[in-house]
Amino acid sequence: MLLFLGLLIGGVIFLYNSAMFEREAPSVALKTNGYWNLKKPLQLSLHDASGIKSYNVTIETENGKFEAASGAFVMPKKDVVLDITAPRGVHVRQKTLRIVVTAQDASKWNFFNGNTVTKPFTLKIDRRRPLVTVLANSYKIAKGGSALVVFKAKDENLKSVVIRTNFGKVFHATPFYKKGYYIALIAWPVKERSFRASVVVDDLAGNVVKAHIPLFVKDLRYKISRITISDRFLHGKIADLASQFDETAGVDDPIERFKIINEDVRAKNEELIHKITSKVPTDMVQDFKIHKMYPLKNAARVARFADHRYYYYKGKLVSEAYHMGLDLASKARAPIKPQNGGEVVFADFNGLYGNMPIIHHGLGLYTLYGHCSELFVNKGDEVRPKETIARTGKSGYAMGDHLHFGVLVQGIEVRPKEWMDKRWIKLNITDVIDLAKKMIDKE
Repeated sequence: MLLFLGLLIGGVIFLYNSAMFEREAPSVALKTNGYWNLKKPLQLSLHDASGIKSYNVTIETENGKFEAASGAFVMPKKDVVLDITAPRGVHVRQKTLRIVVTAQDASKWNFFNGNTVTKPFTLKIDRRRPLVTVLANSYKIAKGGSALVVFKAKDENLKSVVIRTNFGKVFHATPFYKKGYYIALIAWPVKERSFRASVVVDDLAGNVVKAHIPLFVKDLRYKISRITISDRFLHGKIADLASQFDETAGVDDPIERFKIINEDVRAKNEELIHKITSKVPTDMVQDFKIHKMYPLKNAARVARFADHRYYYYKGKLVSEAYHMGLDLASKARAPIKPQNGGEVVFADFNGLYGNMPIIHHGLGLYTLYGHCSELFVNKGDEVRPKETIARTGKSGYAMGDHLHFGVLVQGIEVRPKEWMDKRWIKLNITDVIDLAKKMIDKE
């Protein structure tokens, strides 16, 4: 008798703890942020350890209840994924609706009836697309150059405002002048063959609208240089640089060391620059004033922007690189005095660029000063126009005393020549902003 009772109790305990009698109700998840435009299906996920036996989904509107989905399985499924679509032929006018999901599992619990869950979801309905209008922009953009655009973007459930290009780069805009208006600098990278850009605005419900930026595009050709490297160079400057970098540790072959420095170390240095200069302010700005840039007095140009350099050793091509700045030289250890103030976002040693300060002037516009012999600023400093921030030098990958001057727009190197031209700044920046303000004031 005791044996029988023990077996009975043991059997009850076994069944109570077995998977067949699991007591957890099915989990229900609707992929939504609480908004719906009634166009894009909503993904519903059901899960249960013992398997989903049946489910039912209804949509409750002012016109009544509508079945959106239902099903039952002879062989229960642990995971069920469904696309829930709006009821056809029903015009939903209200601003909210409810989706009610009921699911039953295949457990033997609850007198073999299983576990049942009913979960409601209340969604805000938004079928209206955002309002987007390009107000003013630069007339043209040149390959390797910059442009400005001012536009209006409004929606009661606004999610994001960006500028998308045909080559995958996304530019971010800054709130401008009054609520609902934005301003952005954009750029055409030297290595991209074509340029197209559109303002893209989407809301929380998934409504998306695009507005093309009507820019005349001008293709430019940049210099191509074929440079023969010597043994003296390899055993001199390159050997000296190789002793400074982890990437060349243990590498004895001179050509391999040069290739690593010219390509791998350069890529690492440029990655840091691009990361630092990709940030765009999100606080509203009332204006954007910029003076022509010429940070080195009485300087001569010694190397061009976007020079595509091919390096040869004993007649064989061994490496290549782009020179993404303008090299200027005057006297040794000459004072560097930017014409525009701003925030110092970097002031340190950066590999091939040597001692290098970077200044942010607003709207994601940055200037870079490479190969300095001495720095007079620190990260976080606010510098005034024409303040001496450093002295020229030959730190990093430099054969002689000079300034490597770079201009970047949201992480993309652009032509310094444009920003050194007073007339270009007036036509492409100042006049565009003035026109946009007049249009905004009239609305």
